Amino acid sequence: MSGVTPILKKELREIWRDPYTLGIAVFLPLILLFLFAYALNLDVTGIPMAVLDLDHSRESRRYVDAFTSTGRFKLESRLVSPDQMGELLDRGTVQVALLIPSGFERSLSSGGQAEVQTLIDGTFPTSARVIEGYVAAINDVFSLKLATDRAAGLGLAGGGAVAPAVRLQARLLYNPAQKSANFIVPGLIGVILMAFPPLLSALAIVREKERGSIQQIFISPVKPWAFIVGKLIPYVVIAFGELLLVLLAARFWFRVPLAGDVWLYLLASAPYVISTVAIGLLVSTLVRGQLAAMLLAIVLTLMPAFIFSGFMFSLSTMPPLFQGYSYLFPARYFTTISSGVFLRGVGLEVWWREFLALAAYTFVLVSLAALRFKKKVG
Repeated sequence: MSGVTPILKKELREIWRDPYTLGIAVFLPLILLFLFAYALNLDVTGIPMAVLDLDHSRESRRYVDAFTSTGRFKLESRLVSPDQMGELLDRGTVQVALLIPSGFERSLSSGGQAEVQTLIDGTFPTSARVIEGYVAAINDVFSLKLATDRAAGLGLAGGGAVAPAVRLQARLLYNPAQKSANFIVPGLIGVILMAFPPLLSALAIVREKERGSIQQIFISPVKPWAFIVGKLIPYVVIAFGELLLVLLAARFWFRVPLAGDVWLYLLASAPYVISTVAIGLLVSTLVRGQLAAMLLAIVLTLMPAFIFSGFMFSLSTMPPLFQGYSYLFPARYFTTISSGVFLRGVGLEVWWREFLALAAYTFVLVSLAALRFKKKVG
């Protein structure tokens, strides 16, 4: 530690004297968390809807009420001609247009099957699939209630004539409220940690290169591993501070449930935090300028964290080649751990493979950074 301590003290003094570094470390992660947690809202509510009711009957009004009473759909306008439906959808004013043809009530009263048409804006496939599911579910509930009322009117007790052949009871696990924040925030923690610590640690060494002060390290008796460890520790501490801030905001501001053990979660976060800082140190040994360090750090950390971590898109939907490629990035392993602890409440017995992968990843990165720096010294 005799070689690590001077480097550590020097780095802590530079960080303390640099308000920009402290500002990036403290405020930007929170800003990023709030921006993404609120902006990336996958909850589909208040869907703007237009209705063209050509029947103008009591049953057609009940059918429209079945949509608006759920709170999922918002009736924006009542139309008078089919041409208006395409016009509103083209402009993006509404996402759903509902057409109820004439004879709707007559078909239902005669025991027949009435037909309606819904046009859904498929520009955003994820939202379109959710809206399509809402429409189908509301239509099924309306149809079942109508059939039950009809059976009761015919004197069939309890509407037994319309009992389904198979009764399905579905139960949502882990996120029964289907809140977007519960899904996004645990994965977003890994993305935030992959954004700032590598950038800060990369710039720390590159700044010394630009100033020429790193030459003093080259001619000093400080060993390469001691220099790397001395640079590593301050930014690991900062990264853990970022983790705690984001964790508190997730738990107490966004009310994301934490079903697992928080201390175990912090333990599992340790290799990930160290690996993020080590990536920055490795980047700093590859480039000479701060701009190049920033660009390379973003390409190697933030972009893969968004695409290959699984925090926004399920990795199982990717082609096998890209699924295999995702194993090269630590954010994939940490996202699995984070979601498992937050939502599923599982422990080390489930994600021990991801934990070991992160530990191995950290060891390799720190070793590569030390070897690269040793080569520079030599």
